[in-house]
Amino acid sequence: MASGRRANPCSVSARFEQGRYMKTLRVAMIIPDNRDERRQYELNEPQFGPAPTALLMGLQEREDIELHVLATTRRPMTAPEKIGKGIHYHLLDAGPFAGLSGVYLPAVLRLRREIQRLQPDVVHGQGTERYCALGAAFSGKPNLVTIHGNMRAIARLHRARPFTYLWITARLESLALRRTGGVLCLTRHSLREVQGLAKKTWLLPNAVDPEFFQVQRQPSTRPWIVCPANIVVLKNHLKLIDALAPLAKTYGLTLVFAGGGNPRDPYFQAFKQRLAQNPWCQHEGFWNRPQLLEGLSKATMVILPSLEDNCPMAILEAMAAGVPVAASHVGGIPDLIEDGVTGVLFDPLQEECIRQRVQMLLDQPEWRNQLAVAARRKAQEHHTPRVVAAGHMNIYRELLESSL
Repeated sequence: MASGRRANPCSVSARFEQGRYMKTLRVAMIIPDNRDERRQYELNEPQFGPAPTALLMGLQEREDIELHVLATTRRPMTAPEKIGKGIHYHLLDAGPFAGLSGVYLPAVLRLRREIQRLQPDVVHGQGTERYCALGAAFSGKPNLVTIHGNMRAIARLHRARPFTYLWITARLESLALRRTGGVLCLTRHSLREVQGLAKKTWLLPNAVDPEFFQVQRQPSTRPWIVCPANIVVLKNHLKLIDALAPLAKTYGLTLVFAGGGNPRDPYFQAFKQRLAQNPWCQHEGFWNRPQLLEGLSKATMVILPSLEDNCPMAILEAMAAGVPVAASHVGGIPDLIEDGVTGVLFDPLQEECIRQRVQMLLDQPEWRNQLAVAARRKAQEHHTPRVVAAGHMNIYRELLESSL
């Protein structure tokens, strides 16, 4: 060592200096347990998002990682000591002010104490929407952050007013990105967004739960189009309804919306009013996993008309299931869908463009199926848990080398 200090032979740096990678990495991954956000404290099992869940499936099969998942809660709730195949789970009570009202400070401090106790080699924060990125960035250990939703981009799109959730979250995201050791970007869209902020970046997409690759397709005999997205302005549902209305009677199609909404949200209220005027549209609320798998098995296509998106799981899951995809040409979606090869893309602000692209898929079933086959092949090559987990391990080791 340049300083002349004697290296601890058990330390990470010592093992790298000896010219070989350590056999096992100890990784602390910070993932929000959605039971806390949704106030579902009565549930007994952790509830993670689909992207981190699929990643955990891949990592738990590896022998070169000791994985600890950390989450905070504002109220005590039950949690197993281990999840999956030997993954350690640490649910930390950070008190009632650990949410946005406390700018996540109690959560970050509680995470830091636990991380100091665990002494991981790497800390990985999943997402900038809440406390995870901050928890990693202020952990005092080599760390990186995965961006799921680009909060600064979303805040710009909404023209977020000062001190609203989006305004505050966008600023906390900037803070975390400047401090963290590196940013894992799911798409080139995120790469562009973090330029000038991140010290180091990597490009690696999300993984998809293997169940989606096992979907047996039995498409509906009549056009049955699924839009799997929560009912919010960002997802552009009203424009989609208006765009497809001229096709509804001609093709006898059904447009199914699978996503939750806030009854107090004016956009959700307008959405419900629009549904009442268009009986060919159905709102089925949030689909659980069995409902989603069943819905994909019979869907004619999946459509996502977002105004901003990074690496939407709705698209990846449809690709894995072999369902044709039509989606917006925005954000990171063009990284996932190659127009005319693995799906079709459209301008989400132009009703005529949306309508034309959907009509093309409806009129050409053979071409539609060819797109789906190509998309499924791409998903098998790039989005299985095994492939994405291997990519993460390479990133962890590169981060450690650069931290020495």
